[in-house]
Amino acid sequence: MSRRETRFTETMLGTVRLDGREPRQRIRLDLHARADGVLRPWATTRAELTGRVRITGLADDPHAAGELEISPLARRRIRYRLPFTAGDRRLLLDGWKSVTPARPLSSMTVLPFTLYEDGARVGEGTLRFPLATGLLPFLAGFRFPRAADRRTAGGHEGPEPAGSPQGVKGPRSSGRQKNGLQENGRYLAPRWDGAAGRTEVWYTTLTDPGTGTGIWLHHELTAPADGSPRYAHGWVAAFPQDGPVRHARFGPVPWPERTPADEAGGTPAQQAETQAENSRAPGHGPDHRGGDEDPAREPHNPREPHDGPEPHGDPPASGDPSGPAPDEGFTAAGVFAVPGRLAGRAGDFSWDLAEQAQEPPLFTFPRWSWRRPLLPAAQMLPAARAAYDGVFTYAGRTLTLRAAPGASARIYGHGNARRWAWLHADLGKDGVLEIVAAVSPRPALRRLPPLVFLRLRHGGRTWPRRAERSAAGWAGPGRFRARIGLPVWTVTGRAGLRRIRVEVTQPPERTIALEYRDPDGSLSVCRNSETADARILLERWWGHWRGEAEWTLEGTAHAEVGSR
Repeated sequence: MSRRETRFTETMLGTVRLDGREPRQRIRLDLHARADGVLRPWATTRAELTGRVRITGLADDPHAAGELEISPLARRRIRYRLPFTAGDRRLLLDGWKSVTPARPLSSMTVLPFTLYEDGARVGEGTLRFPLATGLLPFLAGFRFPRAADRRTAGGHEGPEPAGSPQGVKGPRSSGRQKNGLQENGRYLAPRWDGAAGRTEVWYTTLTDPGTGTGIWLHHELTAPADGSPRYAHGWVAAFPQDGPVRHARFGPVPWPERTPADEAGGTPAQQAETQAENSRAPGHGPDHRGGDEDPAREPHNPREPHDGPEPHGDPPASGDPSGPAPDEGFTAAGVFAVPGRLAGRAGDFSWDLAEQAQEPPLFTFPRWSWRRPLLPAAQMLPAARAAYDGVFTYAGRTLTLRAAPGASARIYGHGNARRWAWLHADLGKDGVLEIVAAVSPRPALRRLPPLVFLRLRHGGRTWPRRAERSAAGWAGPGRFRARIGLPVWTVTGRAGLRRIRVEVTQPPERTIALEYRDPDGSLSVCRNSETADARILLERWWGHWRGEAEWTLEGTAHAEVGSR
């Protein structure tokens, strides 16, 4: 048997007459086929069919499963057998395309079929493949993965149930999903390799479901471009619904000594990825957040004495009195962000939170850009969604968090973009949307429109299929577009048969502006809101644009706009 499989998706539209009744009803099939070997047109290939069957006023079964026989030359037919549920009835769709050289186009695109119930014929109809709108996505959707290659969600995996964003990969079995969640901790290990002019960020954003308070934890390592000693710093902010935004800083302090990368065989993160069987690299995010309290005044210089609150010595007590190992994540200034735990103190803030990953990693930028830092910066989420439990205290208030939704993210690169916008929208059971839109700081690229990296994890699948699609389009045309501004910014774009519009609002009273310096010494300002509003509209082409899903987030979107 071939070591590779064949996978493709197909959509067909038509009409059906059931039980001899008039008028005919519209029918639509959205199918995913998987064959155990590479297709051979001269032979007979059998494939598994999964997908969605919809008949107007009668059926909408998203879990239909059947079989496909592909034999265009040997038997001159392509046969479909697909059982599905219609209300309390169990029906079987059985039909085939009769392939003939005399009518190659129509014979390959027209499917006459019969419906059966308990072996008795109960209806008949005709389905057609929509060449005008379906041919390009159909051809582009063919995949030939290795038979043993079952990647995490967001990789090329599994059947794509109809109704999911095109190009999105199916969820793995629960066992594989569990393994995917267990691996996210390795993405928290420091990536810095000792080079000057680098910055590395660990940040977490979440919403307390009890009070609606947004929380932002930012941890950063900076290695100045002039060769000055590297340092660690960060901040914590609370966005209450009933009061002003508050924040406090920790650090700067010297970055703790680690084992030199050249003695340990690479950075801790690179070692972990090398040892992992199917290591891949995440996306990019030239935006990263930093901060000084007031953008109107000169930002503090981390290389000079800091007149703010002194960092506290020890992190909150944990099961291990010695604290986490330095190579697990960020551990400095009495604060740490390591797999499964976030804790520390800064000013009148203190926190001790347990983090439970709920989904596999999400790569906002191409995977390779994390492992091979060729881009100015890279951003990814070790877990697309996470839940947080624990205690968060500030200004005399204590929040006891229970399953608070949010996520942690990572950034590594040379510093900030010239302008950027960022959104993390938790869609609950529907998934998550992550957006980074940025303009490069390089002189030759500053006048170009923002590059948009958009990843929608919906139903366990990721759209667009490849991270590059929203930023590059087809060699330019088809790029997603962003209009960056405040208090409102937008992103729009189309990939395959779907298009999306995102509108983000950051009310001034719920937005904090923080200043800080990049490794090259330049000043950046980020304007962040963990209680932003967002409206997301996803549409699909059905001969005309029709709404597929819509989400409205009021005070629970996490967003930022920044600039140098």
